Amino acid sequence: MRRVFTKIGSCAAVATLALAGIQPAQAEQVAANPPAYFEMTDISRGSFIVKIDKAADIEHARDLVSGADKERPHLLGRITKRPAPFNPGWSYHFDPATLGFFDVAIEVCDATMTYVEDHLDEAGGAFLPGNLWCPWGSKLVREVPAP
Repeated sequence: MRRVFTKIGSCAAVATLALAGIQPAQAEQVAANPPAYFEMTDISRGSFIVKIDKAADIEHARDLVSGADKERPHLLGRITKRPAPFNPGWSYHFDPATLGFFDVAIEVCDATMTYVEDHLDEAGGAFLPGNLWCPWGSKLVREVPAP
């Protein structure tokens, strides 16, 4: 039994050290590649701010806004059902860790910004299963300053 506890303790110590080692590296990466913020719209013509924190996705978003790229123009990701300081006026936002781009997606995750807002309490069930949102009419309009 003592051997089991020793192994568990060793694993916990290694995991703690690994997590401690990852945190500064992540902080350096965020400092080197700060997130970017973009205004998105859809057929409802609302304004929705999106935080993008992956360098490749930031570059792709900038290329879409400038017109240099037309591939994968729409946004998809999981929504978080609470306001975010960078997205005023809305009760939800995209989780930046899940954000991506697409050309074509399934219908079950399509909805306008206003429809999601009006039916947010239903999101995660039959409406937007898993809180995955892929507005087919989404379009990045411009990059905006960080809040």
